Amino acid sequence: MAEKKLNLIAAACTSSGKMGIGINGNLPWRLRQEMAYFERLTKTPQLEGMKNAVIMGRKTWFSIPEKFRPLKDRINVVLSNTLTECPSGADHLCSSVSEAVKLLSSPPHSQTVDMLWIIGGSAVYKAGIESPCCHRIYLTRVLKEIECDTFFPEFDLEKFKLIVDPAVSQDIQEEKGIQYKFEIYENSS
Repeated sequence: MAEKKLNLIAAACTSSGKMGIGINGNLPWRLRQEMAYFERLTKTPQLEGMKNAVIMGRKTWFSIPEKFRPLKDRINVVLSNTLTECPSGADHLCSSVSEAVKLLSSPPHSQTVDMLWIIGGSAVYKAGIESPCCHRIYLTRVLKEIECDTFFPEFDLEKFKLIVDPAVSQDIQEEKGIQYKFEIYENSS
């Protein structure tokens, strides 16, 4: 059984010299076009007739406003070592990234699930980066210093090379006075 490749998607700002992704269990910004980019990538499978899966930690799941849970048109997988049953609305509960990848790479999911997307939080991103299945990191760089208490993990720029995807704008975007740019890093190992 070939395991499916993992993609990570996050938006991060500069915060105390680190890559800030959250504060008090929420996003530190509301950027409509950046959220549309997240939705387009995580929702749109490359193979027709299939669905993508989003993999997230328990805290990320519960930080999504209830009216938006589960994330529509995607298989929602929640990771937790403390929950004993799958949260209402989620499709699966797994204890680790590797367990989620194995589940989604095995029948019957292997025939219906296309791309796997890790969408947070910090520990899940770290496990994704360290996974042998990690393929790409889609990182929106928010070009502003914003206070955060949750951070995207550092990753090896020798291993993950910045690439250009013609379908993704290289231009600096701006919303609500906040500039940001889309970056894609591909695992070269």
